[in-house]
Amino acid sequence: MIKISNLYKRYNSRDGREAPWVLQDINLAIPQNVSVGLLGRNGAGKSTLLRLIAGMDNPERGSVERHCRVSWPIGLSGGFQGSMTGRQNVKFVARVHGGGMNVQRIIDYVEDFAELGSAFDRPIKTYSSGMRARLNFGLSLAFDFDVYLSDEATAVGDRAFKEKASKAFKDRVGQSSLIIVSHAEGILKELCQAGIYLKEGQATWYDDINDAIAAYHQETKPSGQP
Repeated sequence: MIKISNLYKRYNSRDGREAPWVLQDINLAIPQNVSVGLLGRNGAGKSTLLRLIAGMDNPERGSVERHCRVSWPIGLSGGFQGSMTGRQNVKFVARVHGGGMNVQRIIDYVEDFAELGSAFDRPIKTYSSGMRARLNFGLSLAFDFDVYLSDEATAVGDRAFKEKASKAFKDRVGQSSLIIVSHAEGILKELCQAGIYLKEGQATWYDDINDAIAAYHQETKPSGQP
């Protein structure tokens, strides 16, 4: 289970002025073995909430309790050391997080999955954002997490890679669960049971992903439509 209690988050300006809350008074209990779609308009705080759940960012108030192994957000291209190659970055992460796993097996898996070719041995700073995301995707899937976090990861790459990414998530369902941000409603319906809808800093839990999608449609439909 992941328990979020009285969570507030905002990003103040450089001159110290207080900015509006991105998230305010979020209270959620995400059950084990339930995959969740995270919906909301651009700027609603979806990526921020994923980073907080992953422990990559800290709330201004409140807490996030993780009673399971949670991945970093797949699809975000940050977190790599730019002067090191893709292979060197993967080797470093494997040694830190592998917990006795075979480091070479992780490297081989990521090299095959990310499909970067010779770029795998070039510095990360030469990569496009899509290449970084593909490397991040493969690296995350090389570890056995209880919950995988995904920020538009299935939108990365060409059609063949998107299908490969979608299949990889489907293969995880049943063994692990997902918390996924995606504008592809078909993916959400296929992979998720429940939904979290973010609006104006507030989060609403829906036991059925279709109800969360319906709430999102209600907010985003053109004015004047019933």
